[in-house]
Amino acid sequence: MGLILDYPRVLFLIAFVVLMLAALAGAAAGRRRQLTPEERSDFGVVQGATLTLLGLIIGFTFSMAISRYDQRKTYEEAEANAIGTEYVRADVLPPADAAKVRALLKEYTDLRIRFYTTRNESAIAAINRETARVQDELWAAVEQPAMAQQTPMVALALAGMNDVLNSQGYTQAAWWNRIPPAAWALLFVIAIFSSAMVGYGAHYMRGKLIIILPLLVSVSFFLIADIDSPRRGVIQVRPQNLEALRAGLK
Repeated sequence: MGLILDYPRVLFLIAFVVLMLAALAGAAAGRRRQLTPEERSDFGVVQGATLTLLGLIIGFTFSMAISRYDQRKTYEEAEANAIGTEYVRADVLPPADAAKVRALLKEYTDLRIRFYTTRNESAIAAINRETARVQDELWAAVEQPAMAQQTPMVALALAGMNDVLNSQGYTQAAWWNRIPPAAWALLFVIAIFSSAMVGYGAHYMRGKLIIILPLLVSVSFFLIADIDSPRRGVIQVRPQNLEALRAGLK
């Protein structure tokens, strides 16, 4: 299921087909065995409770996706702020070291922008390797003058570089923080039962109306998966703060 969740459009098609089949199976079972008025009253209570639970689970899952999306946006802003601050703090270093740090920070900013905008997984692996290399060079470029001149001002530049490196780790953790597959499985199970119950109780509904619940639930699944997918969704975190910073560094 983890691979399917990375492709919201595929998830939408699978969810719609599965839920539609469940609704049709429920409708076929309802035609074979009609409910008495007393049974239909009890069935309506159970059906309403099931649909209410489905709505609550969808809302809870949507809230989880939104919170993770907001977290990715927050860390993108934090990365841009950390890089911009360190670019200014490079003034406290010796001129040669300051020039080297600024050049590396520009390269590092370009890599971070590519991390946000690239969708190809193999390209992401190469970007991560380049990022790790530049991070090592950045730390060495600040560590050496800090060891040579152990002054509070140079220590400030060292602390700023530490913030730059930490912000990248926080961002990576936020991109790995996805809705658990177990939550998706529970959501699918409840949706299948809900669709089957709607189909079973649709004795007085025209056939075309059975499509409404599977379609709406599938659209909800697509929206949740799209927001929760950092790379392949329609709704993505744009590195606008990093792009604005990079334009300013020119």
